[in-house]
Amino acid sequence: MARALMVQGTGSNVGKSVIVAGLCRAVANRGLNVRPFKPQNMSNNAAVTDDGGEIGRAQALQAWACRVPMNVHMNPVLLKPESDRGCQVVVQGKVFGALEAQNFGAMKPDLMPRVMESFARTKEDSDLVLVEGAGSPAEINLRNGDIANMGFARAANVPVVLLGDIDRGGVIAQIVGTKAVLDEGDASCIRGFLINKFRGDLRLFDEGYASIEHRTGWTGFGVVPWFEEIAKLPAEDAVDIGLGGEGGQFHVACPMLSRIANFDDLDPLKAESDVRLSMVPPGRAIPGDADLVILPGTKSTVGDLAFFRAQGWDVDLAAHVRRGGAVLGICGGYQMLGERIHDPDGLDGPPGSVPGLGYLDVETVMKSEKSLTRVEGVHVGTGASLSGYEIHIGETTGSDALRPFSSVNGKGDGACSADGQVMGTYLHGLFGDDAFREAWLSSNGGLSSGVRYGPEVDRVLDKLADHLETHVNIDELLAIAR
Repeated sequence: MARALMVQGTGSNVGKSVIVAGLCRAVANRGLNVRPFKPQNMSNNAAVTDDGGEIGRAQALQAWACRVPMNVHMNPVLLKPESDRGCQVVVQGKVFGALEAQNFGAMKPDLMPRVMESFARTKEDSDLVLVEGAGSPAEINLRNGDIANMGFARAANVPVVLLGDIDRGGVIAQIVGTKAVLDEGDASCIRGFLINKFRGDLRLFDEGYASIEHRTGWTGFGVVPWFEEIAKLPAEDAVDIGLGGEGGQFHVACPMLSRIANFDDLDPLKAESDVRLSMVPPGRAIPGDADLVILPGTKSTVGDLAFFRAQGWDVDLAAHVRRGGAVLGICGGYQMLGERIHDPDGLDGPPGSVPGLGYLDVETVMKSEKSLTRVEGVHVGTGASLSGYEIHIGETTGSDALRPFSSVNGKGDGACSADGQVMGTYLHGLFGDDAFREAWLSSNGGLSSGVRYGPEVDRVLDKLADHLETHVNIDELLAIAR
């Protein structure tokens, strides 16, 4: 039977996803059959699995690190924020419903059996399952009915390693304070700790490290120095997106929508030495020297269309188009570029219709059925083969759709304006296809450096695994897994 070990954090964004990915690759490199698992995730950055569902991108990367196909059981509960107070709930890859945040607690008891079922499925044919927590177990106000951290750890009898982030400062208080607020049963699940994101001479933390061990009674499993190449791995959270602005002469600008989704679409462009990718934060204008503006995916097309206009980006985009700049809309960004968006059932906000940006002669009707498909096709403009995935609601039609962006299974996807300046597609992950990216950049005035994105991610994962092998006592971690 597979053993399991869980990595929980002292807070959000302490590096749990990356550490688990690195451990997955390190253990896989040792010849073990390892799988990732995250009971509950909150992210609008999702991946379409080989079995036709969706999971968080972090678990997709972790599956990549394990060198195994991803499936819906690796992340059985995915929460996708649609507003500041509400989210879509995805269970075992399929939409379960939508709810306000204060109502999620009442749903947790119904979700725990599904979580445990998926955990059992993930353990099948595995030597080890590496589990990632969510947020922090110190959020004891959320402990009742918890399925993400200690509630899961105790139900599944999985030992826990607590990860602290020294780059934020106060890591001693992070870890010792977590011990102080946990009840005795939860605290007994924690077998030790890791320190992440250390900069400088490791010896300077020897006293602090010993103090944590003394005050908690937990074993220290290592201090992980800052890993510079982390930016080359796909980020899960929008807060991790760098603003960019460095690189080559072909300038791509992407507005950071409030519900931006699947933003790792842009990572392969960022890897190109001849491309300068600028992520444009709210309150800042779209750069006037941009060659291409990409409108990214979003979890709330109608809401982010209003947000786009509130930033004045509609004015910036109009100026960009007048200067002859190219525009590409992906998924929700594609829907925004049309004439109108119709939402008769209120799936994306109040029922009704709103005007789009008007750059493509298409209209979108929101429909409840979600398209979740991995696809292969051909880019119409260059004839290059492409691969990607669809993850959206809504159907888009109109005269510009008769000039599709791509052909998938003999059917047109997306749309192009008559002059070819404005384009839209429903396909995510396109730029990860090296052949398409190279052809598309060349056809749009950019240059391709010939980087191979998949092998580059593999190289960074292997380097991360070596980094952890050097600084973490992985043998002891494997020994406490059960």
